[in-house]
Amino acid sequence: MKISFLKTICLSVALLLAQMPADARVNVVSLPKRNSVQLTIYNSVDLTLVKETRFLTLRKGMNKLEFSWANTLIDPTSLEFRALTHADEVEVLDVSYPPRVSNTLEWRINSEFVGEVQVEIRYFTSGISWNADYVAEANKPEKLMNLAGNVRVTNNSGEDYENAQVRLVVGVVRLVEEILQLAGQTRTETAKAPMAAAKSEARRAMIGADAMFDTATFGGEKPREIAKEGISEYFLYTVEGRDTILNQWSKRMPSFQAADVPIVSYYKYEKEQFGNQVMRFYRFKNDKASKLGVEPLPDGGVKALRIMAPDNSYSFVGSTSVKYIPINEAVELQLGNDQEVMVKPTLMNWEKADIRFDKHGNVVGWTTKETWDFEVQNSKEIDVVVDIRRTFPGDWSVETEAKYENVDQNKIKFVLPLKAHGKQKFSYKVTTNYGINVTK
Repeated sequence: MKISFLKTICLSVALLLAQMPADARVNVVSLPKRNSVQLTIYNSVDLTLVKETRFLTLRKGMNKLEFSWANTLIDPTSLEFRALTHADEVEVLDVSYPPRVSNTLEWRINSEFVGEVQVEIRYFTSGISWNADYVAEANKPEKLMNLAGNVRVTNNSGEDYENAQVRLVVGVVRLVEEILQLAGQTRTETAKAPMAAAKSEARRAMIGADAMFDTATFGGEKPREIAKEGISEYFLYTVEGRDTILNQWSKRMPSFQAADVPIVSYYKYEKEQFGNQVMRFYRFKNDKASKLGVEPLPDGGVKALRIMAPDNSYSFVGSTSVKYIPINEAVELQLGNDQEVMVKPTLMNWEKADIRFDKHGNVVGWTTKETWDFEVQNSKEIDVVVDIRRTFPGDWSVETEAKYENVDQNKIKFVLPLKAHGKQKFSYKVTTNYGINVTK
């Protein structure tokens, strides 16, 4: 039967008495329950910084404190101990691994103070992760939306964390080792394993950022919120209050709500990307003018809905995923094919002209001319914008009365606003030169 990490610590004396000589167990301190615990979850590297506080009763002179990480994904090389009260009277002399006992270390602590001392134990673990998701509710004209964000925390670390403050970090941390591998090593392997320079630097950066973030306090009884802070390349979400984060547990928590965010509902037709389908998009910007822009938005899935009637009944528009969205960056939500917007291209004419030959009669240059007609129809009850993109490789030129924009050297786009139940037509002629006919 699996014994939780906390129980393993509290029962360490009883479990080891039968294995160890009596004189080796003198002055061993049995850890009481945690007073507080804080989890800072770095999602990009499956890494969580754990800071827990406890009240220990120390005797004058030598005290021994055991810590076990059995059945957990704790990185034993990251374990640190310090006194928060009477710090000038409590000193850690050394740390060792008890003989014939795996996954356990022992701190030898010299105390000039007799009585209760608050201490902090800090370490890294893996197996705790979080992910974001969003719900976008567009109004009927698709001009505004309500955007709600949520985070889901999942614990597969092997340890229960009761009454924990949860902090979620958006940012990229690069380590050269997996914490999971360290947690699975024997004590001998762990004692010999050197800390890679890159890993040490990454940890120092994480701990340094954590210290600067540490203005956040443990939450009280008011309604749950998530506070956001930015520093360097990291952004911190602090979930107000405390949660019991059980092993094999997952919980979804609200992150933010933004009402009346301006959006543009528009449609794209690009044969090279979407075939003959017309794809629907919602576009908005993560800035203060859009009633957002307080923090970057992490990766996550998005479900889009649209209000269809005065009673606020919804229809499902589509779902997609978004990558990390910095402050002030524009966002495009690709929501799938919409059959109520139609784009019909028709090739009206094609000809090859200005054919050139070398002295042996081989074709060395020619020019093609294509004439295309486009019919665009909006069968929806609201106005839309349609973005039609055409790709022309090589040496080309276009003749048209329709307004267009150059996307890059090989692509143009026609942007057409269409009224509800409206239609538009346009045409263009593209001339392409090949071989020695190429002029650019």
